[in-house]
Amino acid sequence: MMEKPKILDTRHIPQAGLDVLREACEVELNPDDHKFTPEELRQRVADKEGLVCLLTDTIDDALLAAGPRLKVVSNVAVGFDNVDVKAATKRGIVVCNTPGVLTETTADLTWALLMAVARRLVEGDRFVRADEFKEWLPMLLLGGDIFGKTLGIIGMGRIGTGMARRAAGFEMRILYHDAVRNTAAEREYRAEFVSLRDLLQQSDFVTVHVPLLPETRHLISRDELTLMKPTAYLINTSRGPVVDEAALVEALRERRIAGAGLDVYEDEPDLAPGLAELENTVLLPHLGSASVETRDKMATLAAENCLAVLAGKHPPHAVNPEVLG
Repeated sequence: MMEKPKILDTRHIPQAGLDVLREACEVELNPDDHKFTPEELRQRVADKEGLVCLLTDTIDDALLAAGPRLKVVSNVAVGFDNVDVKAATKRGIVVCNTPGVLTETTADLTWALLMAVARRLVEGDRFVRADEFKEWLPMLLLGGDIFGKTLGIIGMGRIGTGMARRAAGFEMRILYHDAVRNTAAEREYRAEFVSLRDLLQQSDFVTVHVPLLPETRHLISRDELTLMKPTAYLINTSRGPVVDEAALVEALRERRIAGAGLDVYEDEPDLAPGLAELENTVLLPHLGSASVETRDKMATLAAENCLAVLAGKHPPHAVNPEVLG
């Protein structure tokens, strides 16, 4: 009987994915679901052929070197900037991710953030729980309308397109900016391709859906926030460092924009000083894909990616497919 390949699962993933891994592999689990230190990761990966990990795990060349038998790094995420893909490719290690399966769930969460910050839902909830609601008043917790307003989408990929689909139902004017035009979204949702400057100046809501790359780090900073309307809202469910968080705090504190809804942070899980104290924000703990169904799909896809590589096959989603030849 052939020995099963050894896999390290760095954090507790949904059972659906774990079951797939256990069918074909010997899986080492994180005993108490804490974040492994770099040294712990290096020790545990030494005899492993596969690594199933999260965005919060730093997979650098030093770690890859510590696992001479490694064939695959499978991220339970769409993003993969936590992995040194160049180093992995050089070592012949396939890097995989989980796109597609979380598109609609993340778009749902983004839309929920947009509505929550515009209509001041979290403030209203706190107001009622504090027993401050004594009577209906015409000026109580006034927010911003959504129906018929202008939505600016930065990054018209899968999730950006999902936002356009939702905005169409609210009869919003849809503007978008991307490195590549999405003519399908233009046809189907009457989305208008514009410059980033025009998008920021004209939009009532700006939602960000770009990957974290050197050119997108601090894509939204002080100058960009200055271009936005004082009645506009910024929503970010992509990656934290895309927004200059200190500049955002300044803009929110000075009411240069109306509010912000954030699910990701520049130095996650830490917040920029002053952000948590601002009433004109809704702050979530990275819940973009956090539905039972979607997390099951992500874990399963990450497991399938891992097993495919170990079986000498092309995985469903490889970041560096050139390794496979």
